[in-house]
Amino acid sequence: MTRIAAIAAVLIAVAGMAAMLLIGSGGKGGDQFAECGAGAVAGDLGGPFTLVTGDGETVTSEQVITGPTLIYFGYTYCPDVCPLDVDRNAAAIEILEERGQSVTPVFITIDPARDTPEVVRDFAEAMHPRMIGLTGTAEQVAVASKAYRTYYKAHPPVDGEYLVDHSTFSYLVTPENGFVEFFRREMTPEQMADKIGCFVDHI
Repeated sequence: MTRIAAIAAVLIAVAGMAAMLLIGSGGKGGDQFAECGAGAVAGDLGGPFTLVTGDGETVTSEQVITGPTLIYFGYTYCPDVCPLDVDRNAAAIEILEERGQSVTPVFITIDPARDTPEVVRDFAEAMHPRMIGLTGTAEQVAVASKAYRTYYKAHPPVDGEYLVDHSTFSYLVTPENGFVEFFRREMTPEQMADKIGCFVDHI
């Protein structure tokens, strides 16, 4: 499959995810976050997971989500989408830091076969000094992905290399409320920071 065809497949998958997410009631928190313009989702998103940090330590979601947290599912070998999305998230976090608000960025791989603890650690550190990179077994990653209803599917390898189709939403979660909002990839860092900041102010 060519890169253009692969990117088209990703966009189709993301469109399907968006259609599913935009049905039903809003995220947890109800009226608490009403003025922040919370997006509508079908049912609950988020849930417990157990993954592995860049230092090889096994951690639970409770150990990772200790404050407002911005989660993104992707993979480090992604040729273009993931680096741009994660860099955008890091830029939004930096804007929030300048405003005195602290949000932890988290990167969860959906390609654990190649994304070892060391690989996700280096990727996360290159993006933001506080970013947490997480990997795990295929089963652990599948559990985390299912909790957030993300989509991913690896293509057959060609000369040992392969692409992975995946959804591209970022998720804001807190220890108190769990999932509270998701963000599309077309949002700018400033738009994300403004919206995340509203949620942080109302926690």
